[in-house]
Amino acid sequence: MKRLLVISFFVVAALSCGCSQEEDTLSNQREKLVSYLERTHSPALVAESSLEEGSQLPYYSVAGNTVCRYIKNVYDPNRVGQPEVGEHSTVSITFRAYVFAFSNISDSTFPFWSNDPLLESAYEGLGLTVADGVWTFEPLVLQMDGDILKGLRLALLGCREGDDVEVYMTYNMAYGDGLFSTIPLQSPVAWFFTVDAVE
Repeated sequence: MKRLLVISFFVVAALSCGCSQEEDTLSNQREKLVSYLERTHSPALVAESSLEEGSQLPYYSVAGNTVCRYIKNVYDPNRVGQPEVGEHSTVSITFRAYVFAFSNISDSTFPFWSNDPLLESAYEGLGLTVADGVWTFEPLVLQMDGDILKGLRLALLGCREGDDVEVYMTYNMAYGDGLFSTIPLQSPVAWFFTVDAVE
């Protein structure tokens, strides 16, 4: 009986350690995301919860655990009249998706997935073509009530047609612990997209 209690203690301790390590990773990624957005991102952003009424400062909003969204054209007066993404919408986007290293993403940063036609000639310069089975450069059509990334779903909700959006998410909101393509385990990701159409 004593031996069983000792073994049970070690099993519980090992499981607790795994959960603690995972929470440490998530906490660290959340802190780094916020630090990046508020200090390094250009323009520097403020948290939506910190905005004063009537402010026109660029801001990020937070959803889930943690998805940070920056809508570049949020103050455009014509934006309000555009169709809004809801729970059951069909959305078409043009995007670039990156493994996020908590630093600015430049034109020389290579995405792990994209359908942006502006990149097609860059890929062809590397000897890759759509005919070779590389990505399609057609808009990506998503069913909001379908099978899409949790973080991307949260980021899209409330966006409007024509929005130019940057989204930064912790690994659990993206691909989790599993392997996906060339993305290292527990990697935070960034999605830059425009909302082409909302139905």
